Amino acid sequence: MTKLLTPLFALAVACVTGLAYSQSPAQAPVAAPAPMAAAVPAQAPTGAKTVQAKVAVCIGCHGIPGYQASFPEVYRVPMISGQSAKYIVAALNAYKAGDRKHPTMRGIASALSDQDMSDIAAYYELNGKEGARAPAATASREPNAKVAALLQKAACASCHGANFSKPIDPSYPKIAGQHSDYLFVALKAYKIENNPTSGRNNAVMSAIARQFSNDELKALSKYVSSLEGELQTRPQARFR
Repeated sequence: MTKLLTPLFALAVACVTGLAYSQSPAQAPVAAPAPMAAAVPAQAPTGAKTVQAKVAVCIGCHGIPGYQASFPEVYRVPMISGQSAKYIVAALNAYKAGDRKHPTMRGIASALSDQDMSDIAAYYELNGKEGARAPAATASREPNAKVAALLQKAACASCHGANFSKPIDPSYPKIAGQHSDYLFVALKAYKIENNPTSGRNNAVMSAIARQFSNDELKALSKYVSSLEGELQTRPQARFR
């Protein structure tokens, strides 16, 4: 009996199955090993394919140049390739917690684990660096007198950097070159109060945005959008 069980056990181990533990000596012999291609783990380790699967939910909007959202108004979705990974994670967590009120983004963020967010953020930070040129240390063009006064009042450079593309903390966004209509919608959102589906809760940004009229916020957005920056939309193969 021992001579029979020994080869059966060795064969079961080689096939990576549990048959040796469930069969008794009276049962039929173990089947021949399956081809190596069939012995695939149930879940592949984290790698390129896994990350691609995670970002698949993002590319339908952020992977199409010029793609527009329609809530709470029509605007181009933000460019996120080249954005700081730490900021992307912070933004996703804000949507998940409801501090940024956007039904679609909250639904997406709520389904993501911390690891998912980290993987997606790292992907987009690196995705924007391929072939990208770092911007100058200061803004690529000077504002007019009106916008210069608004920038000074808002103290934008104190957080987002002198070139608006090197924030003092990577959890703050790079904004140079970002779509002006997105920037305008985002800034207005900080002024919204007591709206269950729209608005952003951030004490610092809310205090800043409320100092300005919408026309002034639009002027700020247009200037910042006109600057050279690192942000871009990298189209995915399926949308080329």
